[in-house]
Amino acid sequence: MQKNAQRPLWQIYLVFLAPMVLSNFLQSLSGTLNSIYIGQMLGTQALASVSGMFPIVFFFIALIIGLGAGASVLIGQAWGAREPDLVKAVAGTTLALGVLIGLVAAVLGSVFARPALIGLGTPVDVLDEAVGYSQVMMLIMPLLLVFVLFTQLLRGISDTLSPLLALAVSTSSGLLLTPALIRGWFGLPQMGIRSAAVAGLVSTALAMLFLALRLRHKASVMAPDRTLLMAMRLDWSILSKVLKIGLPTGLQMVVLSLSELVILSLVNHHGSQATAAYGAVTQIVNYVQFPALSIAITASILGAQAIGAGRLERMGPILRTGLMINACLTGALIVLGYGLSHWLLGLFITEPLARAQAEHLLHIMLWSILVFGFQAVIGGIMRASGTVLAPVFISIFCIVGVELPVAYLLDARFGLEGVWMAFPVAYLCMLFLQTAYYRGVWRHKRIERLI
Repeated sequence: MQKNAQRPLWQIYLVFLAPMVLSNFLQSLSGTLNSIYIGQMLGTQALASVSGMFPIVFFFIALIIGLGAGASVLIGQAWGAREPDLVKAVAGTTLALGVLIGLVAAVLGSVFARPALIGLGTPVDVLDEAVGYSQVMMLIMPLLLVFVLFTQLLRGISDTLSPLLALAVSTSSGLLLTPALIRGWFGLPQMGIRSAAVAGLVSTALAMLFLALRLRHKASVMAPDRTLLMAMRLDWSILSKVLKIGLPTGLQMVVLSLSELVILSLVNHHGSQATAAYGAVTQIVNYVQFPALSIAITASILGAQAIGAGRLERMGPILRTGLMINACLTGALIVLGYGLSHWLLGLFITEPLARAQAEHLLHIMLWSILVFGFQAVIGGIMRASGTVLAPVFISIFCIVGVELPVAYLLDARFGLEGVWMAFPVAYLCMLFLQTAYYRGVWRHKRIERLI
């Protein structure tokens, strides 16, 4: 931390942020490549089947993201205070809970896949394929969720390079395995739409193995050694502090995922072409939204480390630098997204009408990701100190009280386009209310270490 304190904040941000953004890029690329393979090799109906699964997977990942957000703040504070034993204790407890969530996801997700997809209004012509894909995808959730959680915990100790390299292993493996399983190359069985899920299982396992070997070679405090394994138990004194931050953050993510389910059900009523357009637009938006979220995560971790090190005077500059980087990086990606939208969406959708529809939807809301990024950075700074209830309440209010009602009203007035208009409205409300709380309340609170 002392070494970092001697460098300009924007450099610290970029050193931390660049591997994380590239990690998110590879993570999105993995899903994108699978969607391209399925859309081009199996057709639009198959893509619609996979698209219907996005919110369900996100529901479980949302819980893990919340858990990791709480733990990474505590790990960041412990790391800033130079207490490696405390880092391991927090990591072990969090991973133990992550394993339990993964097992629950596997059981419930595989058993209730069909009722869930029917409840979402998945088009009948793709229902059976969607159920088959969903059941396989749910069975690999324990491994996937633990991998996602572990990469989040590494950020607490400022290690964003290891997750990047592990994701490179995962993405490259998936790039080879998915088409091979679709076509039955190299003597492999043809698995059709299930190919992406099976390839995901193998590639995630390889990435986890690589990550474990790399961390042990580096003698990292987060290496999966005997000490970490012994720490993998539910220590309630630590878990209560993790959940104090993680549960509200997880609740926010769950509400977000539930709102996506509602949005998807609205989209599904417009037919399988609209569902495919939803999946394609979601892929493009992810490439812009994930970097914006990465900036917010960076702000939160740097803020937590500053609190742990007793450098509270750095909180304001950390916030301002995060807002500036969001304006530059997210803004540039938005401009690129608009300029290449026709070509990008053509990677997923082959039918001209569906492609034109998807491009129109993307143009409606893409700009609002910049606003989303600003409010996320403000929330991330407040989360670094353990202040989560008010920012989460604001986000939930904007999702439930603004986004969903506006989506219903505008859907009735404008059709499918109206659903997408609700996103900018909600993000603008979030930014206004988060800024008001930060300036009016949080800046006047006393900030102390949580652990």
